[in-house]
Amino acid sequence: MTTTTPALVRDRGELAAALAAQDATTLPRTEGAPDRGRRYRRAVVMTMGALHDGHLALVAEAKRLAEVVVVTIFVNPLQFGPSEDLARYPRDLDGDLRLLAGPGLLGPSDVVFAPTVDVVYPDGDPTVRVGAGALGDVLEGASRPGHLDGVLTVVLKLLHLTQPDVAVFGAKDAQQLAAVRRMVHDLDVRVDVVAHPTVREDDGLARSSRNAYLAADERARARALAAALAAGAAAADDGAGPAGVLAAARGVLDAHLTADDAVDYVALVDPATFADAGPGTERALLLLAVRVGATRLIDNATVVLRGAVAAAARTGHGDGADA
Repeated sequence: MTTTTPALVRDRGELAAALAAQDATTLPRTEGAPDRGRRYRRAVVMTMGALHDGHLALVAEAKRLAEVVVVTIFVNPLQFGPSEDLARYPRDLDGDLRLLAGPGLLGPSDVVFAPTVDVVYPDGDPTVRVGAGALGDVLEGASRPGHLDGVLTVVLKLLHLTQPDVAVFGAKDAQQLAAVRRMVHDLDVRVDVVAHPTVREDDGLARSSRNAYLAADERARARALAAALAAGAAAADDGAGPAGVLAAARGVLDAHLTADDAVDYVALVDPATFADAGPGTERALLLLAVRVGATRLIDNATVVLRGAVAAAARTGHGDGADA
């Protein structure tokens, strides 16, 4: 019987066989294969399951870019701290598979790799891990020590196991994305990393598996994250410097959150280094991490610091009209 659903594989042997089947039926890697219009042979999308429209947008982008796709579903224990939500992290493999088989998403030539912990880490916790370096010491790294090291370790393992030409990540986890790009560059990993814009709910809240934890009143307060980002961007458009952008964003959070909530950080950073944005920074990332009730949410937006752009133009260092 012919199936239209992707192959589900659970261990390394099944994955190797599924990848070999993909290799036997797809074109060699080329730049823009003329008969199918795909730039890449294989794409990977890494998830922890509990899929939502944000994940599905990444899968749709992977399908646009590549001949075949591998979606991984694995709740990685290395990236959870001892007091975090590993045990209660939502899991629904059957529901995930139904979503992935939806229109325009995975088909019979695609693969879902859903391993158990002992498949990914057959000898227990790995002795050798990938370190995020300075990127792992600030913001998410400071709030969640070891988190980015755990992310990079599993990302590198899954890249080796799935052998993709391109990996698609969401832009919502901006620091994770920057760390993955740095790892790929520094360790000469032969994969292109593509970022997909953050997918949002109708009310502006960034889609996240953790949104399911929010009670109705918490969900209403969580909208303050998107409003804070908008306020910071508006302040930048009005010529505010880094301090003014941060004050605008923090003011919105302070006005809408309650004593049951907590702000982990509000930061404005260089998108590549994650160092604090300074007076000469023109494009920056405004980053938020907030606990709404017991649920920790992150979000970010790119802001253009108009004052720095204007100063650069006055001194001849900006992009002049006749350059």
